Amino acid sequence: MMTVGTVGYLGSAPATAVFGLPSVFLYVVPAFAFLVPVSLVAAELASGWQGGVYNWVREGTSAPLGLLAVWCQFSQTIFYYPALLGYVGSTLAYVIDRRLAGNGVYTAAIIIVLFWGGVLVSSRGAPMVARLSSSGTLIGTLIPGAILVVLGVIYLIQGNPSAAPMNVHHIVPPWHGLASIVLVVNSFFTYAGIEVSAVHVDELRSPGREYPRAIFLAMGLVLAVFILPTLAIAWVIPSGQISLTAGVMQAFDGLLTHFGISFAVPLIAIALAAGALAGMLAWLDGPSEGLLRIGREQGYLPPYFQKLNDQGIELHILTAQGVVITIIALLYAFIPTISRAYWIFTAMATQVYLVMYVLMFVAAVRLRRTQPDHPRGYRARWLGPLCVLGGLSSVAAFAIGFVPPSQLGHQSPVAYALLILGGLLAIGILPPLLMDRLRRPAWKMAGAPDPPPGG
Repeated sequence: MMTVGTVGYLGSAPATAVFGLPSVFLYVVPAFAFLVPVSLVAAELASGWQGGVYNWVREGTSAPLGLLAVWCQFSQTIFYYPALLGYVGSTLAYVIDRRLAGNGVYTAAIIIVLFWGGVLVSSRGAPMVARLSSSGTLIGTLIPGAILVVLGVIYLIQGNPSAAPMNVHHIVPPWHGLASIVLVVNSFFTYAGIEVSAVHVDELRSPGREYPRAIFLAMGLVLAVFILPTLAIAWVIPSGQISLTAGVMQAFDGLLTHFGISFAVPLIAIALAAGALAGMLAWLDGPSEGLLRIGREQGYLPPYFQKLNDQGIELHILTAQGVVITIIALLYAFIPTISRAYWIFTAMATQVYLVMYVLMFVAAVRLRRTQPDHPRGYRARWLGPLCVLGGLSSVAAFAIGFVPPSQLGHQSPVAYALLILGGLLAIGILPPLLMDRLRRPAWKMAGAPDPPPGG
């Protein structure tokens, strides 16, 4: 259940729903090619080397690459939060005025207000965050997802036609070049973050037997949680009309109106928004705390960014992150469509995160070769093939991510690729290079004691 709660949210479903029935294929293939290798490889690394992805990659390759890995884990959230909160904004528009779902100025304002509100809540300490985020998966994903699927099934049973073909001739997505399947990258981003639950592998009584079973059971649950609501959207909303941010609410609005219970639309919107915000709160402190620990231990961060508030929260790091996110959020007001803005930020977040996964797979192979006798609570079977499969799928998704999706209309391939590359370099690659070059021994453990566990 921790694994199910870690990956994705219903807001990622519309980007895959545009494919209709082939969305099943586009969920299942990345699950086996990416989700399973990441889960099992991260479990071995977590059971043998504490300290997260920085220590894994540092031990397996080098300290600078370890810094790059932990920075990618942190910096992908700079693109992820605007995409997530863009979905929240479009969802809340169905409470206020659904026409706002396509308004860039409204979306930018929602992103800025909600993110800084999240920073304020997070600054109050881990206990408050835990209370607010613990039920997020249930409220914002499982219950609404189940309602959406049940309504969709009843809709079809009544004899209403599906908006997307649902026969055996449409199982595999049609091939019209890479641009036609670029949105499959969304499935990789849906599964990203799975390594977070791997740190608990040592808590199992028999990790070698229980963890693989837990992962495959979780994979089945994850596929059910995301495939069925995705299909429900495709049943109700024609592909060309699906908004990448408001698609879930479009389906709910259509179904609830069809059954004469449209009064429930705002209630569903509030539940979905609350669940997404709870997920954001759960993520907000974790990556920044990992960066803080490495900055203190290795001298990568100036003393100013190492300071904690009275609740033990790295508020200066969160504030700096918030300034960048505010600037990115303002772009929603200038990019022609909300769906295009959402996809660009999702693609950038995915590109940055995939760099970390490639480094993790390389480190795992080298550690198995150079430190075969190092104690590990869990040893993944067929580690080499798993790393090759996960690494190749990550590289393939990374390459595809530079191609503009055909579903978002005509775009210049060169301009789009340069935009994605610019975001990757500016946010994901250049900062750790500067941090490594500017590091100072005097900055090690500067300013304050270690942050408390979990906060």
